[in-house]
Amino acid sequence: MEGAVAGSMTPLTAAEFERLMAPFAPFEAAPHLAVACSGGGDSMALAILADRWARARGGTVTALIVDHRLRPESTSEAVGVGRTLSALKLAHHVLVCGDVLATGNLEDAARRARYRLLEAWCEENGVLHLLTAHHRDDQAETLLMRLARGSGLDGLAGIAPVSIRWACRVLRPLLAVPPERLRATLRDQGVTPVEDPMNRDPAFQRVRLRAARTFLAEEGLSAERLAATAAHLARARSALETMVTATLAHAVALDPLGYARVDAAALKAVPAEVGLRAVAAILATVGGAGYPVRLEQLERLYGSLPADIGGGRTLGGCQLVVKAGYVLVCREAVAVADRQAVPPGTRLHWDGRFAITMPTDAPAGLSIGALGSGDATRLAAEGGDRGVPSVVRLTLPALFDADGLAAVPPLGWCRPGADARLAGREIAVFAPLRPLSGLWVTVV
Repeated sequence: MEGAVAGSMTPLTAAEFERLMAPFAPFEAAPHLAVACSGGGDSMALAILADRWARARGGTVTALIVDHRLRPESTSEAVGVGRTLSALKLAHHVLVCGDVLATGNLEDAARRARYRLLEAWCEENGVLHLLTAHHRDDQAETLLMRLARGSGLDGLAGIAPVSIRWACRVLRPLLAVPPERLRATLRDQGVTPVEDPMNRDPAFQRVRLRAARTFLAEEGLSAERLAATAAHLARARSALETMVTATLAHAVALDPLGYARVDAAALKAVPAEVGLRAVAAILATVGGAGYPVRLEQLERLYGSLPADIGGGRTLGGCQLVVKAGYVLVCREAVAVADRQAVPPGTRLHWDGRFAITMPTDAPAGLSIGALGSGDATRLAAEGGDRGVPSVVRLTLPALFDADGLAAVPPLGWCRPGADARLAGREIAVFAPLRPLSGLWVTVV
């Protein structure tokens, strides 16, 4: 946005990139990095830089190319990007999007589909780090877009350098780097990037903002200034997150069965912003949600704690019930994921809460779903409930066969005569999408 001439920028050196990667340490020995690579100048430069960095540590890089199939040319373009990467001796893999993307917000739908594919590949291949090429101007544009939406502190803090996902970390080492330096890095390697026509389509807000770069810079809103503002706000967000983490550690007891006992009075004793964020974290962890609840809903719930929630409240896929001296927060029964088949060897993340790992020699014909009220009552009558609150029991993951309930792995229970291995607690481990920590919480 400063109107800098691309040719005046020098390539990013290996030493500079090493400094940019340092905050993400430690890495495992011989790290394997995945790089989201569209073939554009930014992501192609990142793939080259990351490859140098990984090779210096005995590691490897795999560039991941997502073919969204949004345009007829997308498949041939993905093949062309692969050829360029091969010429650079960079390993790559093309991921094809089979989803029908929602047309209401195509940009957002494509982004979500892209991350699903990228993260699934990382999980399947045991890769712990996924790098994306968001740079300084992306950060500036994000701040402007979120200002337009009326976002609060979290949104205005911009793109986070690191995000913890279910299968991997998403790392963004280039957030302070001008895009001109990335293009200079490519020119230094003799590489011509592929440009996506969607990056010139004024239907998208980011494209319209780019067209206004000169005007914005003349008014003092250069990319450098905007990115610096986002960094200042990110520091404020980090301070709040530290306070939230301390509050959660003091006020919340999280059970491995996926529910929480909450000292609501302790949440009300801290500043309201900290308490609100703590409640948002609890709801997201227990409810398995990918996105936080709306601020106005959160404020109403927070204001009613601890005594005014009556016989119970629901929010964010959770049910809240007042108990003696605490508030019980558990999964809302009607919001639990539908039952699905789990063939032998299946690995999946069920209901946003439990990591499911079926033995490779498990019986065929099994499915997983919530225990449900009828089976939960039966389990309690047989003494297999371990004293777990009834509202929690009926939302636990259970295995079913042709004869009905076969096992409840989190409780270590299986039906007499069923395969005893199905009672193994390692089959269903509480592993929420959002860990109980202030490091990820976003209130919008």
